[in-house]
Amino acid sequence: MLDSSLHRPVVAVLAGLLLAATAAVALAMAQRTRSTKGVIALAWCLGGAVALGSGLWVAHGLGAAVVGSADAGQPGWLSGALAWLTAVLVAALAVALAGYLQPQRLGLALGGVVLAIGLAAVHAVGRVVPGTDGGGTWQAAVLVAATLLVLAPNYLAARLDERTQARAGTLSRSLRDANADLQRAVLYDSLTSLPNRRLMFERLNDVARRCDAEGRQAALVFIDLDGFKPMNDLFGHGFGDAVLCEVAHRLLGMARQGDTVARLGGDEFVLLLADIVTPAVAHQVALRAVAALQVPMQLGRREARLSASMGIAVYPSDGAANKLLAAADVAMYEAKRGGGGQAVFFAAHMQADTRVQMELQRDLRQAMDHPETGGLHLHYQPKVCALDGRITGVEALLRWRHPERGMVGPAEFIPVAERFGLIDSLGAWVIDEACSQMRDWESQGLRLRVAVNLSMHQLRQAGLVARVRSALLRHGLAPARLMFEITESAAMDDSDTTGRIFDELAALGTELSIDDFGTGYSSLAYLRRLPSRQLKIDRSFIKDIDTCSDALAIVEAVVRLAHALGLSVVGEGVETTAQRDLLRQLQCDELQGYLFARPVPGETLMRWALGVDRPAQLRFDEAMLGVADSTPAVVLRAPV
Repeated sequence: MLDSSLHRPVVAVLAGLLLAATAAVALAMAQRTRSTKGVIALAWCLGGAVALGSGLWVAHGLGAAVVGSADAGQPGWLSGALAWLTAVLVAALAVALAGYLQPQRLGLALGGVVLAIGLAAVHAVGRVVPGTDGGGTWQAAVLVAATLLVLAPNYLAARLDERTQARAGTLSRSLRDANADLQRAVLYDSLTSLPNRRLMFERLNDVARRCDAEGRQAALVFIDLDGFKPMNDLFGHGFGDAVLCEVAHRLLGMARQGDTVARLGGDEFVLLLADIVTPAVAHQVALRAVAALQVPMQLGRREARLSASMGIAVYPSDGAANKLLAAADVAMYEAKRGGGGQAVFFAAHMQADTRVQMELQRDLRQAMDHPETGGLHLHYQPKVCALDGRITGVEALLRWRHPERGMVGPAEFIPVAERFGLIDSLGAWVIDEACSQMRDWESQGLRLRVAVNLSMHQLRQAGLVARVRSALLRHGLAPARLMFEITESAAMDDSDTTGRIFDELAALGTELSIDDFGTGYSSLAYLRRLPSRQLKIDRSFIKDIDTCSDALAIVEAVVRLAHALGLSVVGEGVETTAQRDLLRQLQCDELQGYLFARPVPGETLMRWALGVDRPAQLRFDEAMLGVADSTPAVVLRAPV
């Protein structure tokens, strides 16, 4: 035995290092039990227990060899074996706590308490140093302290590891959420949460494969809202976004289970019908969608009234999956050309029509950029007093002489302008050109009131009134010289919006006329509130006035109604003297038609004013002729 007290700390430190080494091995094995299961986990746990228990036993015996006295009794093999077994059992409990108990720091803490108690148990069972000098008790206390010192860093490491794992878990969840958001942004529309173009094509391809395998049919319905862009410009994008969300909600509400409603962008939507027995099923679903979107939308304090044009393409009869959207798009524009608010099936001849329209819109853009060489110009058709044929004003009519196709009628190129978004710019050019012509006439002594047609698209255009004001100011014209003709159907469409535009144009000083009266569905109460000065009876009634009693009765009723409302009446499309005479008898105020004059260029009208080649049926009011003066005619205030 070594009895020098100087060796005791050294040996105690060696015992602590041995214990630390075995404890580290045991803790490493305990950590492996967290990532394994079954027999393998049990093996790691037992291995750690044997290593740590043996370390406890050897460290305890080493300490006993140093602190024991010469008269101390040596332990027997039985007590040593019991001490080793006790150490292993204690170590097994500690390793199990450290390996399995959650959270990890709690397992380490309880494992440390068990080891501390276990050291005392090992010391009692082994009875290594039964002497009376207290060395055994001191040696046990040193080993307990060494054990706790070994466990303390591991406990702190466990706390740090838990925090690291918690942070890693948070980062992992954030990354997972970010990936989900990215996936959603790639495949779904951010505004309506509907599938976007990419996801729609993926589903279309899946549907096409199933149709090919099972011999079934599918359909694609291309949906475009009628008049959405002008409304969006007029009321703002916030209101437009609310309308699009409501459209998405309604389409989802009427779609069948298994169908896909997607938004391609803007006001374009797609309805993918995954399985149809016959094309008639697709038409029925499309008509339900048309009806759903025609119901007025109450969004806050505003009400939106929309319709939708829909084109239907059937797979596989109308083409491959990658061609189906283009076919449905062509059919949709055919529906729009027919007036909108309907669903049309794709037909092969539509592709040829689409190519022609694409060429026309390209040429029309070029003509608008260079109207002098592009062939765009205005012709003017006189309106005359029914009683004596005096010219009371003219109507400006847009004409286009195509460099290759010759004269292209408005019925052909106006729908192209509407389809490709050119109508607003084209309408603004017409207003400016008409004002410029009035200014030229006035400089030569001719003062004529000019009527310009406004389309439904222009009425929904933001800034229409400001543009009119700007044109009048730029050309130095009195507002009363400019009249706007609005069709009856346009006046009744979205009456709140058009009523406000009418009021603003009237407040500006321009005059208003209701065109094509009798072809729409007017509300007399609404008609009475409009600030219009004139009604124009549609030519479809005028042409039959001398051959059909019904037409004559309608014209007579319209004249009386207009006069009762304080409006003047224009009969347009007058081509025979019989029609002229009947309209005079009915007290129609003004007449317009080929009987008096066809639309002519501004220069021709000026020559007529000078008496050159003037038609016999026409004469100019003397008030319209005279020497141009320098008196400003404009009474407008410049826009603020």
